[in-house]
Amino acid sequence: MTETLETIRFTADVVVTTTDGHVLLIERGWDPHKGQWALPGGHVDPGETSREAAARELAEEAGVYAMLRELSLIGVFDAPDRDPRGRYVTVAYHLTVIPGTPVEAGDDAVRAEWWPLEALPPLAFDHGGIIRAATTSK
Repeated sequence: MTETLETIRFTADVVVTTTDGHVLLIERGWDPHKGQWALPGGHVDPGETSREAAARELAEEAGVYAMLRELSLIGVFDAPDRDPRGRYVTVAYHLTVIPGTPVEAGDDAVRAEWWPLEALPPLAFDHGGIIRAATTSK
């Protein structure tokens, strides 16, 4: 029997919502899904927890700073086909902020904007499902 090893990459994403029903999205500057809207997030670096990575990526991509204890776990998303680059497993977190919280795109994000939850653009990856999981679990 031949065993095939699969490389699995570990990422973290953040659903940031406002108390008046908006969600923070970034426009991706890199492939895959360059030019599409997505949640702030990215790879977990060596020596870093997924929660630390989520806070770091949120700051780097959107200029929003969160304390680790403010990030609540949504869940783990690990469908084998969720990313066209291969097998990616993400741990998603939720943060609630006040309306008008300033955002500023950085790192690999071209833009960062608040979107009404009821009028989201087409989203990259499985981010629509992650947003639904965050906003319907309350």
